[in-house]
Amino acid sequence: MTAFPDTGFLSEASDRLKAMLSAQATEISLERGEVLFEQGDEGDALFAILEGTLEVSFLAMSGRKLSLTLMRPGEIFGEIALFDSGPRTATIAAAEQSRVLRVRQGDVMEQIRQHPDLAVDLIRLAGLRMRWMGSQLNEQVFLPMPIRLARKLLHLSGLQDDPSTRITLSQSELAEFVGATREAVSKTISTWKRDNVVEASRGGLMIQDFEALRELAESDLI
Repeated sequence: MTAFPDTGFLSEASDRLKAMLSAQATEISLERGEVLFEQGDEGDALFAILEGTLEVSFLAMSGRKLSLTLMRPGEIFGEIALFDSGPRTATIAAAEQSRVLRVRQGDVMEQIRQHPDLAVDLIRLAGLRMRWMGSQLNEQVFLPMPIRLARKLLHLSGLQDDPSTRITLSQSELAEFVGATREAVSKTISTWKRDNVVEASRGGLMIQDFEALRELAESDLI
């Protein structure tokens, strides 16, 4: 039996709940480019990455695929499907040969019927997840757009093996990510370009002064 990672959603779980999830888990192997699930699919399982790298992407309103992030070993995702079987909000595919653990919602519910006290743990974890989602929403709504944009650019640069690699998202796509207009993003990037914080062209954007961008991202000014 392969144990679930003691991270993310499960970092606050009891040993008994983690043992139950590990006992119900099955291992899945994915070849590079293979899709685990697609945006819009019914959610029916929790996953944990054992090996490899998974890409998270979604289709923008323009119909273009946008890569959101890369997930690596130890990361847990899809936990909302344990509580609700609504549609998946993103597509998950293997960026390289990978192995993941899967626990199906139906198997978890069967264990809870047999051991109702496990539900207390799951409810507590659901509450923690809701608090985290609330903090993310507050950041999106209340933090000034330049701070949100700085945080997003630093996050995107951290997904690359070489931080000097150009971020190839357009300003319109960056605006979608941070919940702003293209004009507002363009104005901010123009200011940063003048101050030598970033270098921007039609080919994308590259961070030149990481320290300045980090100071802005961590300022939390409102």
